[in-house]
Amino acid sequence: MSRSTRAAKRRGAARMNAGDMHTVDMRAAVGEVHLDAPVMTASGTAGHGAELGAYFTLAELGAVVVKSLSAAPWGGNPAPRLHPVRGGMLNSVGLQNPGVDAWIRDELPALENAGATIVVSIWGFSVADYEAAANALGRCGSEAVVAVEVNLSCPNVEDRRAMFAHDASRAADAIAATAVCRRPRWAKLSPNVTDITEIAGAVAGAGAAAVTLVNTVMGLAVDPATGTASLGNGGGGLSGVAIHPVAVRAVFDVRAAFPELPIVGVGGVVDGLGAAELLAAGANAVQVGTATFADPRAPVRIQRELAAWCARQGLDSVTQLIGKAHA
Repeated sequence: MSRSTRAAKRRGAARMNAGDMHTVDMRAAVGEVHLDAPVMTASGTAGHGAELGAYFTLAELGAVVVKSLSAAPWGGNPAPRLHPVRGGMLNSVGLQNPGVDAWIRDELPALENAGATIVVSIWGFSVADYEAAANALGRCGSEAVVAVEVNLSCPNVEDRRAMFAHDASRAADAIAATAVCRRPRWAKLSPNVTDITEIAGAVAGAGAAAVTLVNTVMGLAVDPATGTASLGNGGGGLSGVAIHPVAVRAVFDVRAAFPELPIVGVGGVVDGLGAAELLAAGANAVQVGTATFADPRAPVRIQRELAAWCARQGLDSVTQLIGKAHA
């Protein structure tokens, strides 16, 4: 399927999803990356490839963001890895993945055949690891891969003190090292910091074309009967509707500090109204993650709900909503 054919399908879907009131232009842009819709999947919640294609047409979404990849295969953390909590879930998957080269060989073709626009997430334990993963992607000539999301913030790795997203200088170093991917880079940041605007400024200065706000909030669940942690690796990352206000605040603060910096908002989006709230706070596009575990169709459902909400508000374009809270 050609890029033009994929784009035409997505534009048609966006127009229909706005409802009968009037047509809403659902095209969005994250910096130089132009999307035919504002909703994406969130990394780590939709698999490595076209898994969600069994439930809806992947080309309808703005993009599919794949599970974070490292340069070499990685086995992740011990089980159990997921634990439901009130308002969401804790996870400690530990970034298990097959490696960039295996993903390009085994998973990318199905995504391309599905007509998906693709954002690849990468990670590493060191600056050299980030560079190696980015370099491997740089050798990938697929036009469907439009951006690279640099995951600086997963709280599940063994040495949390070394998390790149908790240190402005380390975060900037990792972003600078990933320029070899030859695509726009989006820095995915952690909410577990005193001042997220400091980190956002550092990565933007190092070459990040956008920031993704936010990753999971660090959490812990303990069985009081046994005193043991509910996850095999101890603590994990809290996601789901409980962290939505955290994401809204992060997006709002970074938009206020950097009015021209593109932002992708993510965290606890379960319906169109939640997506609209992140856009109003200053996001240029949004991602849907944990909601997909309960409803695999959640990303496309939420996109349709957002289009219908915009139509009811009398908006001609979803972009009219961006940053409304700062007016």
